[in-house]
Amino acid sequence: MTAMTAAPTPPPAAPAAPVARPRPGLRERKKIKTRTAIRDATYGLIREQGYDATTIEQIAERAEVSPSTVLRYFPAKEDIVLTDECAPLLVAELRARPADEPWLDSLRHVFRTGITLGASAPAPEEPEVTRLRTRLMVEVPAVRTRMTENMARTGRLLCQVIGERTGRAPDGFEVRVAAMSLVGGLTEAALYWAEHGHEDDLGALVDRALDVLDQGLAPGKP
Repeated sequence: MTAMTAAPTPPPAAPAAPVARPRPGLRERKKIKTRTAIRDATYGLIREQGYDATTIEQIAERAEVSPSTVLRYFPAKEDIVLTDECAPLLVAELRARPADEPWLDSLRHVFRTGITLGASAPAPEEPEVTRLRTRLMVEVPAVRTRMTENMARTGRLLCQVIGERTGRAPDGFEVRVAAMSLVGGLTEAALYWAEHGHEDDLGALVDRALDVLDQGLAPGKP
């Protein structure tokens, strides 16, 4: 029997280059500026008087736009709180990862870049705003309902990426289950974070959520 020798250890792979995003054109920059003004006005009013007391008319006045402009950018007040701008960025980042990289490694890399916290959005979110937004997700029923609808849209985007990475049909049962399990896990991490006074590190909670999705529940009590 021929003796087997260990293969030489390959050198560590160079880190993947960050995704290059073209600078938005003038029209897109104006849209981003308007959306940011509307969000800033909304969160300022919510801090002052609460979510239910804040109206579209008040938001428009403070953002110095018309109420119709607010509704053109955000069809409902809940949409101002629950923007899904990070979902397309998440998809773009996942598509940019090496095709042979383990799926869980790709996810961890992307989430550690700040995608889940809005840090890579066109208008990066302040930590205070992230805390307020997640608190509203817990406390306001209308926001929770809208959040469920947004989860479905994000799941459909992830189905496309998972299908590309695995060679499966994006609308296949297993792909849909995998996508929505991921979306649900990330949502629960955000809700748990808010329910516990934002005391935990959200990045660590996301890592734990990925561990559960990858390994299931460990036997016995934690």
